[in-house]
Amino acid sequence: MTNISTNSLSGVYRAVWRWHFYAGIFTLPVLMLLAFTGALYLFKSEIEQVAYGHMSKVTANGQWVAPDQWMQAAEASVSGRATSILLPEQADRAVQIKVRSAQGEHTVFVDPYTATSQGSIEGGGLMDTVKGLHSLSLLGRPFNILVEIVAGWAIILVATGLYLWWPRKRDVAVAVPRASSLKRRPFWRDLHAVTGLYAGAVIAFLAVTGMPWSAVWGDRFMNVMRESGLGRPAAPPAASPWAHAGDHDRPAGTGWTMEGVVLRLTDDHDVHNHHDHAPAAMPTPSSSLEKVFDVVEARGMARPYTVSIPSDPSLAFTIAHGAERAEDARSLYVDGRDGAVKADLKWGQFGVGAKAFEWGIAVHQGHQYGWINRIIMLAGCIAIWLLAVSGLVMWWKRRPQRRGMGAPYAPPGLKARSAVLGIVLPLAIIYPLTGLSLIVAITAERLMMGLARHRSK
Repeated sequence: MTNISTNSLSGVYRAVWRWHFYAGIFTLPVLMLLAFTGALYLFKSEIEQVAYGHMSKVTANGQWVAPDQWMQAAEASVSGRATSILLPEQADRAVQIKVRSAQGEHTVFVDPYTATSQGSIEGGGLMDTVKGLHSLSLLGRPFNILVEIVAGWAIILVATGLYLWWPRKRDVAVAVPRASSLKRRPFWRDLHAVTGLYAGAVIAFLAVTGMPWSAVWGDRFMNVMRESGLGRPAAPPAASPWAHAGDHDRPAGTGWTMEGVVLRLTDDHDVHNHHDHAPAAMPTPSSSLEKVFDVVEARGMARPYTVSIPSDPSLAFTIAHGAERAEDARSLYVDGRDGAVKADLKWGQFGVGAKAFEWGIAVHQGHQYGWINRIIMLAGCIAIWLLAVSGLVMWWKRRPQRRGMGAPYAPPGLKARSAVLGIVLPLAIIYPLTGLSLIVAITAERLMMGLARHRSK
């Protein structure tokens, strides 16, 4: 093995450290928000039970009344049109009906045994807001794009952090924190290093598996999966091709692979409506929720499941199982007029790419492997905060007394630059928005270095 001089090693180390520093400055504030909201979302069902338990609890009393009565009760309570119905797993829980009105979307809790409204909340409630903050979609598309950039840089943080930790006859590569005073920088350096060592893989996993939801990379990857046959299964031969839903008809609960996908009914009932027509105010009168629910129950669809009610009568009802494990995913597409099942999609029909990402998403959300899965993801969220706090304390203790941010010195030379590019460039190619932000960062650094040289003259 070629010996590397101390000066050369120090130069490469400082170059990687500099980019690790800048990546942290840029990403950690956003990552802290993502970690906090992600940790909350891991406990979605528990939080919702505390917040809305008084509206969701019912007395299991024999048989349901007709599901059409549920819909009528929900629509009457907020003066709107029902778009979906969530049937819970427990018999003593209310059905949750999404209703779109002139004032926005509401979730109405309806007793399935009496068709009585027990209250409503705006939108999807508290956890829907948490989800919107987690993706920053609540603030608009540009902020959702920012999340994609930050996720790419989070992976760079993990890679550069591992490089900095790696043993090189120095005392940085610690596996357990050493006894030291909280007032001294070595304690915080050890805490930072050890947290990154044990949680780095989880953080990188969270970043990678969060990418399918991203505004640019996620859409492009979905297109690749669809066109290559590695993702969404082909529509059944007896059905029409898959179609993209309009804003009023996007099915709920179908997962990443089938997100926004609907099935148009064939013309055997002389239905000729199209997506560019104005959606009907109510489902076609010949459709029956009771008929749809009877078919779904007869088909043995596991609860909980969500029935999406199309405003366009030329579309099938979409019924999606709220699966905890990726392999339990299932979607039914039912003609609401005669109860004919047009498609019954299960895990085995997905392509390899779709299976990989659906599995990754299920693990990301803490569902796939039960409580151990949830605890590991929670540990990753906590680790992000520990890394951020310890990094901030380390910077504070070595911050410059006058000008500048205190970034590590940027050594000259091709070797130092190549080391950084060797770590960063592959990730920048995989995630183009991260690559674009890298170009911006390099340009900014060169401008700052040029300005610093000019001042020193």
